[in-house]
Amino acid sequence: MKQTRKPLSWLLGFLVRASAVITITIILFLVGYILIKGIPNLSTDLFSPHYSSENVSLLPAMINTIIITITALLAAVPVGICSAIWLAEYSRRGSRLIILVRLAAETLAGIPSIIYGLFGMLLFVIFLGWGYSLLAGACTLAIMVLPVIMRTTENALLSVPDSFREGSFALGAGKLRTIFSIVLPAAMPGILSGVILSIGRIVGETAALIFTAGTVAKIPSGPFSSVRTLAVHMYSLSSEGLYIKQSYAAAVVLLVVVAGINALAGLGAKKIGSNLNG
Repeated sequence: MKQTRKPLSWLLGFLVRASAVITITIILFLVGYILIKGIPNLSTDLFSPHYSSENVSLLPAMINTIIITITALLAAVPVGICSAIWLAEYSRRGSRLIILVRLAAETLAGIPSIIYGLFGMLLFVIFLGWGYSLLAGACTLAIMVLPVIMRTTENALLSVPDSFREGSFALGAGKLRTIFSIVLPAAMPGILSGVILSIGRIVGETAALIFTAGTVAKIPSGPFSSVRTLAVHMYSLSSEGLYIKQSYAAAVVLLVVVAGINALAGLGAKKIGSNLNG
């Protein structure tokens, strides 16, 4: 006898499909709009190594974006993954401390970025005396994305079946070897998703960096040099109202940079996973 679907089940299925179609349509529209408006405005002057009011070069901002993204990830990813390993593998499940830590991480993940910018300005720029610098901006962004990496990594580790751990223990492997040889490779897709989300937030950040890294459009000479990322560069050009076409061109380059960094993150995660499996 053929089983008919309930109206609620049909409605939920329709809403899920409609949401997927709307999301894909919006993404394609945004990407297509940026490409159409930005590609015709790309020129060699925009890739000059030195910024001026005549060429409004985005090359220094692009280099600054890559440097500050890598620096922030180098600070946040190891701390976030190690914290998640402790929460998922070593801590006593259900304890009040763990509940408090998870609540704090979820709360910090939802705080507006401008609050992180004010915190970074008070701590790194003023208290530590770093000034508006690349290092101050990178440390602020690392603190900002740390809760995201920690929570996504913890969820990925908890999603690994306990049978994987039990089988490893049965073969004589220790706790640490089980984590790095069995659990982490199995959880790598979830960990990678958290890293990619963090990359997107770092690359697209403006408010936190204006308060900490500054807006100087030049290639940094050191970690304490004031810098401008691509997102801040776009904001500065569009706010002036004189370089709207160049801001669209910067948006195209920003899309390419994000896609490139995400691709490199995926290759790195696969390489790490193969090494752990080996």
